[in-house]
Amino acid sequence: MEIRLRKLALTGVVTLGVLGLAACGGGGGSDSGAPTTDSGTWEEGNFLTSSTYANQCVSPRSGTDPATGSAYADVAGSREDENNWLRSMSNELYLWYDEIEDQNPADFDDSLAYFEELRTFALTPSGREKDRFHYTVPSDEWYSESESGVYVGYGVQWALLSSTPPRKAVVAYLDEESGGDLPDIMTRGAEVISVDGVDLAYGDDVDTLNYGMWPENDGESHVFEIRPLGSSMIETVTLVASPVQSDPVQYVKTEVTDSGRKVGYMLFNDHIATAEAELIDAVTELESESIEELVLDLRYNGGGYLDIAAELAYMIAGDTTVGQVFEIAQFNDQHPETNPITGAPLDGTPFYSTGLGFIDESLYGKELPTLNLSRLFVLTSENTCSASEAIINGLRGIDIEVIQIGETTCGKPYGFYPLDNCGTTYFTIQFSGVNAKGFGDYSDGFMPNGDYGTDADLPGCVIGDDFDNLLGDVDEARFATALNYIETGVCGDISTSAFSISGESEDAPVFNARVTKEVSRSNRIMVK
Repeated sequence: MEIRLRKLALTGVVTLGVLGLAACGGGGGSDSGAPTTDSGTWEEGNFLTSSTYANQCVSPRSGTDPATGSAYADVAGSREDENNWLRSMSNELYLWYDEIEDQNPADFDDSLAYFEELRTFALTPSGREKDRFHYTVPSDEWYSESESGVYVGYGVQWALLSSTPPRKAVVAYLDEESGGDLPDIMTRGAEVISVDGVDLAYGDDVDTLNYGMWPENDGESHVFEIRPLGSSMIETVTLVASPVQSDPVQYVKTEVTDSGRKVGYMLFNDHIATAEAELIDAVTELESESIEELVLDLRYNGGGYLDIAAELAYMIAGDTTVGQVFEIAQFNDQHPETNPITGAPLDGTPFYSTGLGFIDESLYGKELPTLNLSRLFVLTSENTCSASEAIINGLRGIDIEVIQIGETTCGKPYGFYPLDNCGTTYFTIQFSGVNAKGFGDYSDGFMPNGDYGTDADLPGCVIGDDFDNLLGDVDEARFATALNYIETGVCGDISTSAFSISGESEDAPVFNARVTKEVSRSNRIMVK
């Protein structure tokens, strides 16, 4: 049985986590009947190069690799070969390689379990795990998700407001601005009451809740009781899972303030390949409106391709970026001058002023539009992560003022190149990113009006998420706060009574609403 990560786990007695389904690993060193490379010669601290073991697989693939267009390089190997590749690769590339406990790969009959051990278990100053970003994904799924944004689901991203009884979950947003084929009641703020007959707030059958809300197979259908936004009535709907393509840029619009300032807004949810063309179209539209300010809504943007972040940062700042670096990758101390993946000098990622042609090759080399702004308003939450944080940090590195409205971001100044071996794509932290000023120390996130005493403190306003208004609505609390700040220079007094968690004080805003996505939409990802 293949390991699958549940998108978000509803729990009975513990705090929110990710529920892993155990996998059955292959046998020890003789799964395929092929001899094991250097079997039995493990010596602590002694490593052969990862290329010694690459593509030696328990179950070799055949056919054409869609990522390369060439035949798979897999040959017959053993579980120990796969584990030895993981061990050597981690020693070569992992950012904190000297914090890994070196364990004999022959002792593990499950490569995914072994990979979980190949990381640091140190904590950040706030007490969180320093490496919270160690992932694997089946390679075919990774290719589909990262290139096209396609995943199996309903087209709904859920926000879990409370993971312990009384649990509460609402719709955070829809992956298609139009709602696609979803019932009309499925809008932001619609509350889940039950799933397949199990009460969400107090039900004991957590598995039914998990599998209903985060389906894994095309064609699955599940029955939901939903309380629509603004209604006291409960309605029953059946949702059917299908391949869904994320629409990463939504609600592009211009608002005019009371003083006559033109303010652009756009919701940007994913740094996936299809976002490039949508971002270009969005900025072109806002440029034609001659906007004077931009509110960039990143509250649910977990990251993705760093190069897309560098394109968008240029489109925001324009001329100020000339001759500047967006982000410099710093690998472990074994690679002080050269990128160990590409072999290129560590010159940094530029602010791209021309398109890269991720999906549409006609965009390659095409001059990008620009707003030429000197400051940016960002709407954030703890779901704002990785490549999204790189936009904030990269712009601040060239003295673009960034004003943060919302909550502290996730804290991921790290990234990686996805590495495929034997049908699994591994995501192991390989580098940290710093801006043109050399700053990248925000492992506990960027904080509006924070007290870190570092460049991770941003001017702005702390405000919870407002699920009683639609995204992009001028009455939505975070957008309303940004508009007020533009007009007055202060946060203002935004009422939070309309977006409280059931059972708590009527004045309690929703903080830390968890929206968990596929790995392709939740990281700082580099491509060769």
